[in-house]
Amino acid sequence: MSDITNNEENVEVEEAAGAIAETAAPEVETAVPEVETAAPEVETVTPEVSVEAAVEVEEAPAPVSVKPVVAEPERKGPVIKTPLAKESKATAVSEDDSRSNPRKVREGIVVSNKMDMTLVVAVNERVSHPRYGKTVQRTKKLYVHDEQNDAKIGDRVRVQETRPLSKLKRWRLTEVVERAR
Repeated sequence: MSDITNNEENVEVEEAAGAIAETAAPEVETAVPEVETAAPEVETVTPEVSVEAAVEVEEAPAPVSVKPVVAEPERKGPVIKTPLAKESKATAVSEDDSRSNPRKVREGIVVSNKMDMTLVVAVNERVSHPRYGKTVQRTKKLYVHDEQNDAKIGDRVRVQETRPLSKLKRWRLTEVVERAR
């Protein structure tokens, strides 16, 4: 039974190949006389058309996508401080008080104000767990410089990153967002 079906499939393939060759051959023959009328001194050669060549002619190559080249933005170099120039600080910060590298700002709750001009602020951060994807809360304690000692325990405060002020202090108080009740 399998031999019969294979023979039938072979006959169908051969008939389809003959039909393709018949449809492709007249196109080539009609193109050749046009060449003869346009240039009579050129010898015409009739190419043999195979079934594979006819199939390849019908397929068009896939379009190639070209990504546009985007130029990178210009990067500002570091500010060079010279001992004679007093204006180097003015060049580090632009007129609208924006820095090229803005400082981090966090919001948290004051946990302790026992030290002089120093607060301990607990900042909650929501992070996605690396393996399980669940959102996890992480608490970090920041030591914050408070010049006027105006924040109390339980206040919600906004702090900003600054240069190192002591062994642990790297933040300063910018504002008290909400007072404790």
